[in-house]
Amino acid sequence: MGLGGSIARVSVRNRQRKISVDTVALEEFAAKAVRCCLRLPQRKRTNLKRLHEIFLWLISDRRMARLHWRFLGQRGPTDVLTFQHGEIFISVETARRYARIFGNSLLRELQLYIVHGLLHLHGFEDQTPTGARKMQRAQEKILRCTSEL
Repeated sequence: MGLGGSIARVSVRNRQRKISVDTVALEEFAAKAVRCCLRLPQRKRTNLKRLHEIFLWLISDRRMARLHWRFLGQRGPTDVLTFQHGEIFISVETARRYARIFGNSLLRELQLYIVHGLLHLHGFEDQTPTGARKMQRAQEKILRCTSEL
């Protein structure tokens, strides 16, 4: 839980202009996803319970590529970057590209990235095959849970 025992407040900020995004729907989904994440068994140390606010930044590939290089030393954009103090950066252009490849709507792809970022805040890691499998199973649970709320 966040400060004072409450669940973290989620704010979505759209900082890209190329693709129209329903930020209200994403904010509502993210609030449900946080509640669902907190129902999962705690992984190691989790920042999700300590945060009083989570910011979801919707950004361009160009801005994501700069962050990717600055913080991970890797070239080009990535889909989502999570920072343990409660910021999740999502490339909307990358989400649209992958949505088309995987046959998802843009909204669904963005929801997947939100859940992925929240799971990182909750202590999940995907750097090993075992960690990636555990994270994938947790993502599926959260997506089911959000549709039930």
